[in-house]
Amino acid sequence: MYEYVKNLSQSIEKLITINKEPLERTIELFAQSIIEDNMIQVLGTGHSHMIGLEGFIRAGGLGNINAILDSTVLTSDGALRGSELEKLPGLADILWNDQKINKDDLVMVASNSGRNALPIEFAMRAKQEGHTVIAITSVEQSSINPSRHTSGLKLMDVADIILDNCVPTGDGLCKVNGRITGAFSSIAGMTLMNTICVEAQKRALDLGGQPLVFSSQNVDGFDNEAIYQHFGDRLKCR
Repeated sequence: MYEYVKNLSQSIEKLITINKEPLERTIELFAQSIIEDNMIQVLGTGHSHMIGLEGFIRAGGLGNINAILDSTVLTSDGALRGSELEKLPGLADILWNDQKINKDDLVMVASNSGRNALPIEFAMRAKQEGHTVIAITSVEQSSINPSRHTSGLKLMDVADIILDNCVPTGDGLCKVNGRITGAFSSIAGMTLMNTICVEAQKRALDLGGQPLVFSSQNVDGFDNEAIYQHFGDRLKCR
């Protein structure tokens, strides 16, 4: 077996085992959001934005997930530029104010290091506004490296629920020629996101709710227009 595949399989098993209790709490909150017709707002910066994208308007994705995908902090407009902006104090409030976030929405923030200003301040703003905050972060890496925020806090210090992505320092599962390689953080975050979404649908159905789930737009016989109409401008899709 390829080294990365073997290490990946072991790491995913560890990921689910370690997060059993926070996963259950998160599944309950996602299910509650489905039942009560509230949005789940997901922010990720750098490569962590893919975790929000994994749940946002995709085949099999929950209709009530809104990913906060602002080009200022994505690699698409320049990786180095986005990396610097992620460290900029005050940007979180600008992004927050640009979104339609209702008082009962759930907030999830993904940051592997959990040390930069944007994810920390976004989580702080969410807490200030009365939202429950779920963090996806590397507890190991966050524990080792100092915060870059003036408060000295890290994302895991602010969040109500911490989902540990179990990513080792350096974000790699393998070592080749003395260098860490074989990234895990994106797959770990997406695994957590999909696990939560699938189980939350089951939980919501058991409680009498009706999940709204997108179907593939490339398979004939399905139409997602009713979902877009249901959520309207709460879903940033236009």
